[in-house]
Amino acid sequence: MTEYSESDKKIILNAYKGLLRASKHARKTPEDTARIRKAFNVAADAHMSMRRKSGEPYITHPIAVARICAEEIGLGVTSIVCALLHDTVEDTEITLEDIESLFGEKERQIIDGLTKISGVFDFSTSDQAENFRKMILTLPDDVRVIFIKLADRLHNMRTLGSMRRDKQLKIGSETLFLYAPLAHRLGLYGVKTELEDLSLKYKEPEEYQEIETKLAKTKDVRLRFINSFTSPIKKELEKQGLKFSIKGRTKSIFSIWNKIKTKHVSFEEIYDIFAIRIILDTPVSDEKADCWKVYSIVTDYYRPNPDRLRDWITTPRGNGYESLHTTVMSPTGKWVEVQIRTNRMDEVAEKGLAAHWRYKENKGDKGSGFDNWINKIRDLVENNNSETLDFIDDFKLSLYADEIYVFTPKGELKMLPAKATALDFAFDIHSDVGIKCIGAKVNHKLVPLSHQLKSGDQIEIITSNKQIPKEAWLNFVVTSKAKSKIKQSIKEAYNKIAENGKEILQRKLNQLKVKLNDKSIYELVKLYNVKNFPELNYRIAKGKINLSKIKTIVDKGGELNYDLVKVVEPKKEKSTEEIIKTFGGKASETIILGDDSLKQVDYTFAKCCSPIPGDNVFGFITIKDGIKIHRNNCPNATQLMSHYAYRVLKVMWKSQKLKEFSAEIHFTGIDNFGILHSITDLISNSLNINMQSLNIGSNDGIFEGTIKALVHDTAHLDQLISKMKKIEGLNKVTRTS
Repeated sequence: MTEYSESDKKIILNAYKGLLRASKHARKTPEDTARIRKAFNVAADAHMSMRRKSGEPYITHPIAVARICAEEIGLGVTSIVCALLHDTVEDTEITLEDIESLFGEKERQIIDGLTKISGVFDFSTSDQAENFRKMILTLPDDVRVIFIKLADRLHNMRTLGSMRRDKQLKIGSETLFLYAPLAHRLGLYGVKTELEDLSLKYKEPEEYQEIETKLAKTKDVRLRFINSFTSPIKKELEKQGLKFSIKGRTKSIFSIWNKIKTKHVSFEEIYDIFAIRIILDTPVSDEKADCWKVYSIVTDYYRPNPDRLRDWITTPRGNGYESLHTTVMSPTGKWVEVQIRTNRMDEVAEKGLAAHWRYKENKGDKGSGFDNWINKIRDLVENNNSETLDFIDDFKLSLYADEIYVFTPKGELKMLPAKATALDFAFDIHSDVGIKCIGAKVNHKLVPLSHQLKSGDQIEIITSNKQIPKEAWLNFVVTSKAKSKIKQSIKEAYNKIAENGKEILQRKLNQLKVKLNDKSIYELVKLYNVKNFPELNYRIAKGKINLSKIKTIVDKGGELNYDLVKVVEPKKEKSTEEIIKTFGGKASETIILGDDSLKQVDYTFAKCCSPIPGDNVFGFITIKDGIKIHRNNCPNATQLMSHYAYRVLKVMWKSQKLKEFSAEIHFTGIDNFGILHSITDLISNSLNINMQSLNIGSNDGIFEGTIKALVHDTAHLDQLISKMKKIEGLNKVTRTS
């Protein structure tokens, strides 16, 4: 560290001491401490000339990642060493051979996996998706690669404030799209929650700040309520001689925001903003009995909601989560969720697979949820030849899903994602069973393949050797295994038909004395205006191609020449690549909507989110429709920014007061006499706004409706919403997504 300045040395040494404190549980011997020290020295020397965007010495980042691995995920010395070295091969002169000679073969394998998936994926669609795929491919081999990558992403998100706004949006979207669901599936609740919250902080800063402020204001009230609610329970637990701790867990900002958006409720209407967690210090052998004993005590004092009992102790979730949940009515008329678990269960809930490894020997078969999931991922990886983006989408299906528990005819328990169908169950039994499936019996009743299963169902699959997979099956299966196997089977059938078409084409070319080679294939693809040669062969086999047209392009030399066909040259449009070249790649380039910046380039407003001037927006380069303008909080924004970051453009509004845009407003209220007249009079007469449509319905004195109106910009829309809120009887007025 001789070349670091004195102030840098102080920062680095403080960070390193913090890492040593955090890794105390992992360092069992002096040799463990020496390995960490050695990795620190190697990384510090390698990164000596590098700095982060924030101006700090770069080595502070690997130290922070190693500390997250040790302190927040609970990983061991090998993972801490690899976290310290994770950027050395990618960014410095150190090679994988150096890593192996200095530390060992396992460290080399993990660093190699991390190097392959490094960086922010915003270079091109294929590179970005391939990097995601590489990360997933490492899962069955060594899950520590993913743990360290998640720690790396978490620290990058914590320090995202030093990045440009467009980078914040792209990285935040990517994190929300894949990394947070991956942390969820690996059982890292704390990491998953913070990744979601930080993504929201940068994607929707105003809404994040609003919820954070409201939580801070209501903190004291929540604490008083928790103390009052838990007081009688504490006394009874002590009387019974149980060792325990009680915590109040507040719902994450992202979860609250998501509930507001999906349930169309306000912050004040969310009743489960917090939950009570009772954690027992009890031997593994007594866990189940003691948890149910606590449940009995809680329900002696407070009446439970029978529909909200969740027993994840008898049947743990797929990510290893174990807990007993019940929702009870408090004396003040509020529903309160109570979670009952042991110290071991709590660690598994917070640190997921890392803690699962530690307890696996004591748990027997009950702890096999992770192993089953990893085996399914291995099967998906080894038997998947889909397009990369399809593979990513298939894999993502296995990340965020509630589970149901169903039974085979012999009583074997199977775990499937919620909304799984009878066909998903068939593929879960075996790929051949799924492919040959023609129907199913659920609880002894015949049901179609698309029948959605419920927990407790017993399923018998009916097969036939004559069955072949249908493309329509993809519309209702939800498991990644079913989707990938169906696509694979359809592709194999497609290729077989295409081979038959190729034989027919070969015979036709033989008649015309034309050779089948690269040049003739190129000319035929142009002649019939198809995407590629396999599609041409497929259409020939299906009888959709008139082969007699081929003789019209045979020249005197016996070769095919498409130029012999007289065609009218279409007007040349700018290609996607040309548009990207024009606008992409320049961080400072911003498109001004309403200016003449988009000469010869079409742009339209996306119907999925209907942006209007004043909205925070971005441009997305489509293949056929020019540039589409989306709101930053569009339902499709996260996927577009994470999958196709290189096609996302920075966009700003120029004043467009003379132009009108369609906006939709949703409202609810009490059905007072004349209220509809008040609404229409305000819009049409007082504000001179044109209405495109008005839909309204009433039920038991409560009405709700939607209005489509033409406004100039968000300020104009905000004015309309503000005025409507003042109409007596209206209790909620919001712009729809």
